[in-house]
Amino acid sequence: MSHEETSLEVTKANVRMYAPDGTPPTDAPDWIWGYDHPYLHGAFAPTNREYEAEDLKVEGEIPADLCGAYVMNGPSQRFEPVNHKYHYYDGDAMLRAIYFRDGKASFRQKWLQNAAFVAEDIAGKSIWPGIAGPYNFRLPGFPIKDVSNTDVIYYNGKLLSLWHMSGDPYQVDPLTLETTGRETLGGALKHSLSAHSKTDPWTGEMFFFNYQDKPPYMSYGMADASGNLKFDIDIQLDGARSPHDMGLTENYAILHDLPFYHDAEILRTHGRRVMGFHRDQPARFGLIDRFGRSPTVQWFECEPCYILHISNSWEEGDWVHMVGCRQEDPMPVKHAKDHHLASMMAYRRRSHVMYRWSFNVKTGAVKEAMIDELNSEFPTVNTHQLGRKTRYSFNQIIPEAQDGTLEGQCQTFNGLVRYDLETGAQQRYEYGDGVYGTEAPVAASASTRRDTSETRAYPVTFITDSNDWTSACLIFDADDITKPIAKVEIPHRISIGFHTTWVDGSEIWGDRAQSDDTLGTGMNRDIDMADIGKQDI
Repeated sequence: MSHEETSLEVTKANVRMYAPDGTPPTDAPDWIWGYDHPYLHGAFAPTNREYEAEDLKVEGEIPADLCGAYVMNGPSQRFEPVNHKYHYYDGDAMLRAIYFRDGKASFRQKWLQNAAFVAEDIAGKSIWPGIAGPYNFRLPGFPIKDVSNTDVIYYNGKLLSLWHMSGDPYQVDPLTLETTGRETLGGALKHSLSAHSKTDPWTGEMFFFNYQDKPPYMSYGMADASGNLKFDIDIQLDGARSPHDMGLTENYAILHDLPFYHDAEILRTHGRRVMGFHRDQPARFGLIDRFGRSPTVQWFECEPCYILHISNSWEEGDWVHMVGCRQEDPMPVKHAKDHHLASMMAYRRRSHVMYRWSFNVKTGAVKEAMIDELNSEFPTVNTHQLGRKTRYSFNQIIPEAQDGTLEGQCQTFNGLVRYDLETGAQQRYEYGDGVYGTEAPVAASASTRRDTSETRAYPVTFITDSNDWTSACLIFDADDITKPIAKVEIPHRISIGFHTTWVDGSEIWGDRAQSDDTLGTGMNRDIDMADIGKQDI
């Protein structure tokens, strides 16, 4: 369908559909013009292009001690959705990686080929419904599509893709971006993994949590640097929850039990995931021994809220501190102008503020306070400092919705802010009108050691410019982010993504584990392809 043939009323009210000269987003599939959905258009429009490019054009100079890979996971819907209530989180996982070495840069973009992707690739169409439902429990595997598009981490010589609703983790070769199979931790992993598992930058150990709709509702575990599961502890909660992240310090993991969750009974009986914010319940944070030496959880109660992402956590004496982005009200007002997408659009306009929670493990005391009221999210710290005290947090600035304009109607990242958690000072860089960024991991200098200043590092981010549909990678000096030190051109438009990781060059160009020989190893644990053909799809 031509883009001149449809009105797309909701889309026009929420997103820039065209460049100023009338050009639609490049590399987008034609079928999007039949869908009145802001998150299928403009800078969010999917792209089906897989490619690689070497020796990219650079404006400025790539630092000699910036060596490694910046990898982003995110949605890029391949086939037309099953229904018009597509959700932005439903898109197929597309991995983008830019590699820095010897002052040069190269780029790769490739699909993540997990079990659901392979099944739909064979069928030549979408099979599973998305988050908006209704869930289809007749389908094999999960009743909605496990897209594995939320997060990406580096673990045991491979990238791991992760899904925010707890899905199967998939291994990816960090250099070729080829999917090499499902991560099973040597066959010991008996359940899915949530997004935002943590890999310790110094030991290589992976720490994870998982949640589900049946008792005990949560678990916490750890695998060693060689891929062996060391423990997996059941965490008893009062019911099904929807935690999104966790904190990690040198001695503790911080688990989240937050009063914003879905009704599991409604899901079972009606096939829809209906979220509710229970303002009469506290936000609970559970400290558990990081290394599983005890299953005891020490719970602390705080003011009701929801949290998507943690910046960092650390210990000082008897106090454990956690800094992250807090939502005071995760259920914003819906707007009639958004019609059938009112609920999804409202959730994407939530406000987040930088916040600190502190827990005393000896007395049980709690302190909590807002750090800053700026609407910001996707916080990152120096990649070598996870779980250690950090002074700086690098966040993406989210514009608030403004009536009568497109500003803030869809969630975009319009700038980078550096918080000084000791003085309260800020540095900012605005990407520019109609230019949108992505999560910016802070790449530690290749020459750093554990005792080196945390600003010996480089925040890096992809940007997409809706004025001409070009994309680039910006490199900043962590000591001064008020302007980028280099801009690397990307050959084709990058659709806006989700989470990212930085992989040190010593990991991927040093003693790296061999890639698996076959793509299919372990890929279809829950989905029998013969069963697919029997379904009413």
